Amino acid sequence: MTKENIVESNTRPTQSGERVSQGFDGVRERARKNKQERFTALLHHVTPGLLRESFYALKRNAAPGVDGVTWEEYATGLEDRLKDLHGRVHRGAYQAQPSKRRWIPKANGKQRPLGIAALEDKIVQQAVVTVLNAIYEEDFRGFSYGFRPGRGQHMALDALDVAIKRKRGNQWRQAARGEITIIRCADDAILGFERQDEAERYLRERKEHLREYGLERNEDKTRLIRFGRLCMPIRTLASTPDAIWGHIQGKNRMQ
Repeated sequence: MTKENIVESNTRPTQSGERVSQGFDGVRERARKNKQERFTALLHHVTPGLLRESFYALKRNAAPGVDGVTWEEYATGLEDRLKDLHGRVHRGAYQAQPSKRRWIPKANGKQRPLGIAALEDKIVQQAVVTVLNAIYEEDFRGFSYGFRPGRGQHMALDALDVAIKRKRGNQWRQAARGEITIIRCADDAILGFERQDEAERYLRERKEHLREYGLERNEDKTRLIRFGRLCMPIRTLASTPDAIWGHIQGKNRMQ
């Protein structure tokens, strides 16, 4: 049975001194205490103040979408634009525009599709992400990085550096005899195993587990390599195992 939650909004000042509605502390608390609870009334958190903060969080020199509107152009008459946008969102009149398709060359000769959203769509998307982060950040594990506030890909690299050179990073053990280190960035992951047999077993079992959900490994991005104090020229791995077996993994949706 779905339990509806309407969390009362608190207020906090913005950089301009204006107080805007921010009830995210209450949302986070409920999400933390009850993992099974479903939130069905969150739209009231999308306020003019949140839309304003979302606008200023955008990259000012980003390419425009199909609307052709740049950040600087939208900034002209900003308050009237945001008031209109807020009204359309709350009365159900807002409609997202198609994304502009661009193709980015990859190192392997292939191309990566890139969707460029219209500027108003970017504002609304950023606002919704801010609201949803208050819920889903409570579910992420400490070894998860990428597309999270304050936990980008550079922090993932720092964690990997610590795990290899200084000490074990985020550790997670589940029916394992040796230590396991996991660092995940978006849908890619690096897993360090103290025992080679457990790394090989993980590769076999993970492939079947992904298949159950209609997924498959990206074999071009999946490697089983040996790294550690005895097989690297760097001799600063004092607290790491003599040999760690690493699984660098990527995933693709099955066709």
